[in-house]
Amino acid sequence: MQLTVGEHSVRHIRRIVRSLLLEWEVPELAFAVELGVSELVTNVVRHVPDRRCTVLVARQAVGVRVEVSDSSRRLPLVPREADPESEGGRGLALLDAVVGKWGVTPWAGAGKTVWFEVRGQDGFPALGGT
Repeated sequence: MQLTVGEHSVRHIRRIVRSLLLEWEVPELAFAVELGVSELVTNVVRHVPDRRCTVLVARQAVGVRVEVSDSSRRLPLVPREADPESEGGRGLALLDAVVGKWGVTPWAGAGKTVWFEVRGQDGFPALGGT
């Protein structure tokens, strides 16, 4: 999805993601995937001047990969200690706590892709599998 996001976009994107996970028959991944995509899109709303991004949600053999790409050169940082008085700064720490792995891929010119993967628990069947 190529989007220009605003204050209410996160809610709509979560609904789309939830719908995909239900279609793919992996609703047990919803909490982590919805939280992750919410945090990444919120970062676009807060930190990317034109608020434009691309959101990719892809099935994998045993989970889901989400990528949010934008034109900002600013790379996300996980704060060592969140300020308890601050309204921000916890998103990537939350992401780190609930997803299997995540990372940032800077583009050669400008911009980046922030991605994460959520895998099912041990014994989780392959998507579309038996």
